Amino acid sequence: MAYISASKSPYLIHRLSYELSTILTPFSSKSLLYFCSSASPEPPNPDPEIPISETPISAPSIGSESLNDVATVNRRSPRGKTQITEKLEDTICRMMANRAWTTRLQNSIRNMVPEFDNELVYNVLHSAKNPEHALQFFRWVERSGLFQHNRETHFKIIEILGRASKLNHARCILLDMPKKGVEWDEDLWVMLIDSYGKAGIVQESVKLFQKMEELGVEKTIKSYDSLFKVILRRGRYMMAKRYFNKMLSEGIVPTRHTYNIMIWGFFLSSKVETAERFFEDMKSGDISPDVVTYNTMINGYYRGKKMEQAEKFFLEMKARNVKPTVITYTTMIKGYVSVGLVGDALRLMEEMKSFGIKPNAITYSTLLPGLCDAEKMSEARTILEEMVEKYIAPKDNSIFIRLISGQCKAGDLDAAADVLKAMIRLSIPTEAGHYGVLIENFCKAGVCDRAVKLLDKLIEKEIIFRLQSTLNMEPSAYNLMIEYLCSNGQTEKAETFYRQLMKMGVQDPVAFNYLIGGHSKEGTPDSAMELVKIMVRRKVPFQGSAFKSLVQSYLKKGEPADAKTAMDSMIENGHLPDSSLYRAVMESLFEEGRVQTASRVMNTMVEKGVKEHMDLVAKILEALLMRGHVDEALGRIELLMHAGCAPDFDSLLSVLCEKGKTIAALKLLDFGLERDINLDFSSYDKVLDALLAAGKTLNAYSILCKIMEKGGVTDQSSYEDLIKSLNEEGNTKQADILSRMITGKDKTLGSKKGKKQAFMAPRLS
Repeated sequence: MAYISASKSPYLIHRLSYELSTILTPFSSKSLLYFCSSASPEPPNPDPEIPISETPISAPSIGSESLNDVATVNRRSPRGKTQITEKLEDTICRMMANRAWTTRLQNSIRNMVPEFDNELVYNVLHSAKNPEHALQFFRWVERSGLFQHNRETHFKIIEILGRASKLNHARCILLDMPKKGVEWDEDLWVMLIDSYGKAGIVQESVKLFQKMEELGVEKTIKSYDSLFKVILRRGRYMMAKRYFNKMLSEGIVPTRHTYNIMIWGFFLSSKVETAERFFEDMKSGDISPDVVTYNTMINGYYRGKKMEQAEKFFLEMKARNVKPTVITYTTMIKGYVSVGLVGDALRLMEEMKSFGIKPNAITYSTLLPGLCDAEKMSEARTILEEMVEKYIAPKDNSIFIRLISGQCKAGDLDAAADVLKAMIRLSIPTEAGHYGVLIENFCKAGVCDRAVKLLDKLIEKEIIFRLQSTLNMEPSAYNLMIEYLCSNGQTEKAETFYRQLMKMGVQDPVAFNYLIGGHSKEGTPDSAMELVKIMVRRKVPFQGSAFKSLVQSYLKKGEPADAKTAMDSMIENGHLPDSSLYRAVMESLFEEGRVQTASRVMNTMVEKGVKEHMDLVAKILEALLMRGHVDEALGRIELLMHAGCAPDFDSLLSVLCEKGKTIAALKLLDFGLERDINLDFSSYDKVLDALLAAGKTLNAYSILCKIMEKGGVTDQSSYEDLIKSLNEEGNTKQADILSRMITGKDKTLGSKKGKKQAFMAPRLS
């Protein structure tokens, strides 16, 4: 059994022979698929489900009066180049595509064309780049009286509008034909019925079919076949039954193609028994099933997971000398794969090859997923090599990610890498997801150098940015790669790679932290800090370990101020530094002379509950007092006291007095007295002696009064020296008060709390 080929029109044949540079097929019907019977060899069909009419719509024929007078336009070409000759219809189409449809454009076309004949109008319609342009031109030439449309131009515009789903326009043009003196024929109606069906408007297709009878348009099996195809495609099997019976009552005999459509449609609606009855009716009516019939039956049973029945019809067709085609074998292979019988599918593949039937892209695309599911990866590799050798690309590119994953799972990394090479040889765009699976498995297998080579290609070719990509690299892949690079001195490359991912919307905290750690390890903390800023801005969560390494990197580089900034960011993002990190930052700042900054770190440390490193704290407090930052120092001391780790006041006072920092010593002593700090008496004497030595007698007098008020005791010689100094400086009143206090004559000074014993000093001799 074979196909009936649609004949080309004499016009097309003449045109092709006249000018080989242009390929025009305005009058040929669609390529016939395998669901029709003919006497010529059967071409392969990629879709084994939709039967195609064996009685195609007849193409219009055009007179050939002016075939040898093809109008052409000479287009200006660059100097030194061969002059380009453009056909008149192409010029008109170009003008319509580049300019608005205005009166000016219409006049330009009118002035350029000496005569609008049938051939020119038809070819302009056929070559129009936009269906709207074709419709405008069709109406314009008619309304302007430039051309009287005939059956052929009507057929062409209805075909164009139907393809573009401008069905109301097509319907109006069809119904207006008799008004213009153009008769209807069945092919025009069949075309519009089919167009409505493809647009999913089944009811309009049915109305048009009914209107044919009302308007006296003769119907043949061609019209019924078109209607059956439309309504069965939408699952209207009961309607199909009614119209089939109506067709029989009108004496129209169904053909083999009619039965093929009915069988296909009822299988499509899962009405297997009804499809089987049509098959039996077909045979009882002396219509021999052809390859399309058997293909339809096999496909229907495969869809219903009834492979035993499919096998039965497969064997039956061979017994009836109906030669299976590539579609037959592909459908059987698809069926076996669907039920997990991959071994049988491979057997059929070898059988079809032995009969000289070449597998096509659909065959390979059907078999490969089954081999992957059955974990037959060596067979899958062989099939892929065969495809590459024959340069046959699969219909579904998703199979490649399954092949790569399957080979990796089987432990054959070389075979997995060969899949990527096969994609390149088959001109199939590789995607980031393909590289990701390979990179991940190379890293897990410990062959990271191969993973790095793949990454270099990925970065160089900017594969991540490909707009048509549907497979993105998984975090498990890029994180492994980034971790390896950051651990092996290649953080810059890792960052380049990750920034490409970031442009595609990736914000992975694990990758960020690897990069920060890598830059810190390599001594480029500024780069790490830039990443920190990005993370803060985008609210990406951090890991404390990354911050710690960043702080340590700044310290190692000798930049404690930046280390302090990094540690502040660490705390702001909810990660507490450990005790050793606080000490390292404070020590580094202190050694660089940044005492106040070290003091702020100390303040943060104490606020966060760390009460260690009091030796370093004492040094910082001492340095603050020595440099005159007394208020700041006292504030830090206040915080320390609230935290239960007060500093050694006596030690601080002793150092300040020795260094001559009398004002700092005075304020510190006053601070201690106000808070009832238990101080050594010698500290009082040291402060008083230092004040007297510095000539600050009034300050000494003031603090001594407070000491006496708090019940403190100091050396008698200090009193005598102070009284003497006060008298010498003319502060006799203060000297007299102090003398009376010592002799006990002034009882007004005592402890405010009443708990301190009155000050009793020995009498002066």
